[in-house]
Amino acid sequence: MKIGKLPHNMLADMLAKVPLDDRVVVGPGIGIDAAVIEFGDRLLVSKTDPITFATDLIGWYAVNVNANDIAVMNADPRWFMVTMLVPEQTTKDEIEAIFGQILDACRSLGITLVGGHTEITYDIHRPIVVGCMLGETDRARLVTASGARVGDDIVITKGIAVEGTSLLAREAADRLAELGMAQDVIERAANYLHDPGISMVKDARIATSAAHITAMHDPTEGGLATGLMEIALASNLGLEVDQASIPILPETEILCRALSLDPLGLIASGSLLLTVSPNETPALLQAFNEAEIPASVIGRMTAKEQGLKMLTASGMRDLPAFPRDEIARFFG
Repeated sequence: MKIGKLPHNMLADMLAKVPLDDRVVVGPGIGIDAAVIEFGDRLLVSKTDPITFATDLIGWYAVNVNANDIAVMNADPRWFMVTMLVPEQTTKDEIEAIFGQILDACRSLGITLVGGHTEITYDIHRPIVVGCMLGETDRARLVTASGARVGDDIVITKGIAVEGTSLLAREAADRLAELGMAQDVIERAANYLHDPGISMVKDARIATSAAHITAMHDPTEGGLATGLMEIALASNLGLEVDQASIPILPETEILCRALSLDPLGLIASGSLLLTVSPNETPALLQAFNEAEIPASVIGRMTAKEQGLKMLTASGMRDLPAFPRDEIARFFG
């Protein structure tokens, strides 16, 4: 099989076989960012995600991408566990550097590292870090990707594709330089990890404080296009987006042009994707503006039978599909 996520139809078939006990509030599903389990008057929100494309700052990535998936459920990321697998040739300094990155990222988000597993193992050629983040919320606060309604505005923060741009600039800098990309552009793209930043915990907190958010999602592998499709699938709806209104970050445009990649399919964590009633959109955008977080309305949710559509300069067409992420295609 090709590098990337499992095909949605294959994953859906497997998940349909999963039995759930009566304390599972939200179980596994396409587009669902985290599991939710009832714990008395609180809900435990749990997520696990590996870091496989990054080597630079891999520990920092692991904390932040897992925290994002807790935040989009309108929960507070609180406790982190990590499995760190490293090749035999890894040095003591390299292992300690990854551990330091994990601690720094946890500290910045108010998260406690509570356990995990470390192992030097055979037949791998780069570190692999698998995170498990636990958070908490209550029923009144819970938001999932499945709550979008017909007529809701679709909003995205910052722009695309924060994570993919930074990863490629960090992992393929020499190739980008060979293709003529200026060194200052590569450096700015690499710094996307911090500015505008891969974390969207703050974005989610601002959104849910400013408006009644019907759905939130972290558009990761497969980029914005796949994130949109996953919200539609989870909510059993269709959607229509305007390509011209999608904010593509400037270094992303340059980098994708150099590597012949489509930014719509490039891993896009760092941008919060959400739906909200049009009546509440002005207050939401104002709150983001006051926090100096760019946000754009890029479309609206429609009835399922209208399908997944994108308005382009040449007219309406189907939303593009990316069976595997553009970054996986590049590295593959």
